Amino acid sequence: MAKSTTYVCASCGAVHKKWAGRCDGCGEWNTIREQAALSAGPKGKTLGASKGRRLELSSLSAQDKPLQRAHFGIGELDRVLGGGLVPASAILVGGDPGIGKSTLLLQAAGEFAREGHKVLYVSGEEAASQIRMRAARLGLTDAPVQLAAETNLRDILTTLDAERPALAIIDSIQTMWADHVDSAPGSVSQVRAAAHELTSFAKRRGISVILVGHVTKDGQIAGPRVIEHMVDTVLYFEGERGHQFRILRAVKNRFGPANEIGVFEMTGAGLEQVTNPSALFLSERDKPTSGSVVFAGIEGTRPVLVEIQALVAQSSLASPRRTVVGWDSGRLAMILAVLESRCGIGFGGLDVYLNIAGGIKIGEPAADLAVAAALVSARQDHALPPDSVVFGEISLSGALRPTAQAENRLKEAEKLGFSSAYTAKRIKTVANSGLNVHKSDDLVSFIETCFGRIEN
Repeated sequence: MAKSTTYVCASCGAVHKKWAGRCDGCGEWNTIREQAALSAGPKGKTLGASKGRRLELSSLSAQDKPLQRAHFGIGELDRVLGGGLVPASAILVGGDPGIGKSTLLLQAAGEFAREGHKVLYVSGEEAASQIRMRAARLGLTDAPVQLAAETNLRDILTTLDAERPALAIIDSIQTMWADHVDSAPGSVSQVRAAAHELTSFAKRRGISVILVGHVTKDGQIAGPRVIEHMVDTVLYFEGERGHQFRILRAVKNRFGPANEIGVFEMTGAGLEQVTNPSALFLSERDKPTSGSVVFAGIEGTRPVLVEIQALVAQSSLASPRRTVVGWDSGRLAMILAVLESRCGIGFGGLDVYLNIAGGIKIGEPAADLAVAAALVSARQDHALPPDSVVFGEISLSGALRPTAQAENRLKEAEKLGFSSAYTAKRIKTVANSGLNVHKSDDLVSFIETCFGRIEN
């Protein structure tokens, strides 16, 4: 029986039935390569005709030995991982160039080695002397971390098998080269093969592996998406280069909650933990300012209070600007439409700028009400009381919907000294709380409560 042949794009991994000069998936030219199909089995037999090894089956009621997590000694990193490092786990860390991925992992390697664990750091991008220079700046020269500068995957796996470290860090997966794959390093085939070999090796030998991944201009980890399915945990290191705050976010975690975040501050001596990010994000709120609203959000299991800033100005353009930093621009367009159609507050002919202070990104719909309050406050030049927080989801009808974990949001606000909160009805309030909670049925009643009746 003749073997079937497929054609795969080396840039995006799209599969084609026949060769073409241009990939339909990503639009790149001359990136499609021929890929032979898997063999039919021993001596040309089909899989059904040849006998394999019988699998050992077990029931759901079987008692397994509980996994003992190992701690890095960096509380924010342990928190994002769900309480520490699970043995034989594979972790993928992605982030923009220069955001601090290598710095974070070198600090984690040093602290983990100081806890008595054997750590091997393999870099395909830097020489060992360059890593030692960074370690000296971070104060890690005394940490018993073993270094290697290599890209050959076969040599790396042989070394890991001989050394048997508790943790191996590979920086980065895009620089690894598997000699049995006929393509250049960084291609889809090479990245997929290297990730498969390293994750399989981690499971077989009981070694935890952390892989560093480059990201595309869209912020996604470069290479085929199958890599994110192979590993146990996917972490993104986020932040603005010109800002000192960094957010480590778990977008996938088989051993803990997803969307958990850890907050760090970049300093001259490396990354420092921020154990109370709410207080840090709100540290510059000295006086009432129009367009500034505090949002009580939830990131993973952690309540986080952040400042939402809005600016509304007259536009000289035919199409006014709508600029957003840290939030979804499509969600902003929806809030503006609801304000105009349900509340009679128009923003035509006005430039609208929205910013989430501190460099953090917000994705939950509970920020709708805080964004609407910031927009109206900026338009009317009417500041909300500085000791108030706002949260709630807005529907297209203008109704306010309750949000999850309202009690945790209110507890965090009270702990930081806030005295009032604005939210939707049908939420549970904190018993014996000193907060004055204002509840509204819809956006119109909320605006009248905060700003009075507004004439367009």
